[in-house]
Order: sequence, then structure tokens, then C-alpha cells
Amino acid sequence: MRVVIQRVKSAAVEIRNKLHSSVGQGLLVFLGIENDDGEEDINWLCKKIIQLRIFDDKDGVMNLSVSDINGEILVISQFTLHAKTKKGNRPSFIKAARPDVAIPLYEKFVEKLGFYLEKEIKTGEFGALMQVSLVNDGPVTIIIDTKNKDY
Repeated sequence: MRVVIQRVKSAAVEIRNKLHSSVGQGLLVFLGIENDDGEEDINWLCKKIIQLRIFDDKDGVMNLSVSDINGEILVISQFTLHAKTKKGNRPSFIKAARPDVAIPLYEKFVEKLGFYLEKEIKTGEFGALMQVSLVNDGPVTIIIDTKNKDY
């Protein structure tokens, strides 16, 4: 699993020109799922995201997690995070999981993230054409890949 996490003041997703979900202060998480991802990836990544200390404390030091600030999370599926661009100019998405594998993992990820955060996780719609807007706070953007935990 690969995520791009953005610390946000707010974020929203529209589908078919209608607001689908929105959050205030918290995290926007773009999630890419590979063919060989599983429960272990979900558990490790959800814990890491919830515990990631990227919010400022009273001294302006990034020392607080999304749960510490009672923040919200919006998760958007994004298979393009697994693009391979080595050959030519058209990206290959061969490592991205097909929907029959990805959808159940995406749903488990959202459920587990909500369990750890102890609140509802807002989402987009898997496979839909979405328009995502955000106000990145910082800017702070973090990339995490469960296959490369040294990232």
C-alpha cells in the first residue's frame, strides 16, 4: 500500500458535480493498493497514520497526531500512485490491484482507520471520477509505502 498524506485545514471531494464528503482540520489520504497488499499492510499503515505527529503543539513544533487534535480524515482511492514510468511516456499501472482485490482492502482500510481514530472516516467513491479540493496546511505532505518502511 502506498499513501500520500496531506495535512489539511480542509478538504472535499465532489462526484458528478455534487459534494460527496468533506473534512475540516485533519488529513487527506490518497491510497493506492497493490496486488500483494493484505491485512498486515492495513494494520501497520493505519497505526502509522493515526500516530504520525505532524500537527503543531502550542510551541509550534510538529508533535501532535491527528487523534491528538481531534482531526478528521478523508480517504481517496488512487490507483495512479502505483504508476510505473520507466518505459516511454505512458504510465503503466500493472502493479495496481484490480477492483475485485482493491475494493475489499480499501473498505477494510477505511474501517480500521476509523476504529483507531474512533470516528467516521470520510471517503470518496472507489473507481469514480472525482474532483478533490484541499487547503494544504504547511504545506505538509508525507509519502508512506508499506513495501518500503524506511521511506
